[in-house]
Amino acid sequence: MSFAVDVSLLAERYRSIVRWLRTEALLGRETQDAGERPQSLGLVDEAYRTLADPLARARYLCDLYDRDRQPAESAGSGAGGRGSSLMEQIELEETLVAATNRSDPAGAVAKVLTELAERSAALDKELHALFDDPSPENLSAAREILRQLELLSRCRRDAEDRQAVLRSRD
Repeated sequence: MSFAVDVSLLAERYRSIVRWLRTEALLGRETQDAGERPQSLGLVDEAYRTLADPLARARYLCDLYDRDRQPAESAGSGAGGRGSSLMEQIELEETLVAATNRSDPAGAVAKVLTELAERSAALDKELHALFDDPSPENLSAAREILRQLELLSRCRRDAEDRQAVLRSRD
């Protein structure tokens, strides 16, 4: 199993499956029970969204690997790193508040967004490498990186919201 996904190929295959499901429904073919068609389309949509979003894909792979592991193995995978994530979230929020209070808040928020993007890109690269060798240690590290990426994503959305507010004031 690989973490890397060809997004254009994924979109092409998604559209193909959706077309096929809709054609089957329009033609009234009895290949599936009529009640299953909407459910099938919903599952295809959910699968596409999961595979297209790197964070959702990483969450899914971690869950998938956890299901395959024995209960004794997964017992040690607790909340490690969550306290440091909270501290990092507070620090990022403080950085963002400080940026909006500068003489050029739009420029400062843009700089924060660039830093968040750079950190996310580095963590994403590390996540790819960890999923290439899904040992228990690497999966544990992948879970921590996933938590960090989710934190950075939340902070990015917050910074983008603040940036939009600053632009609307101009």
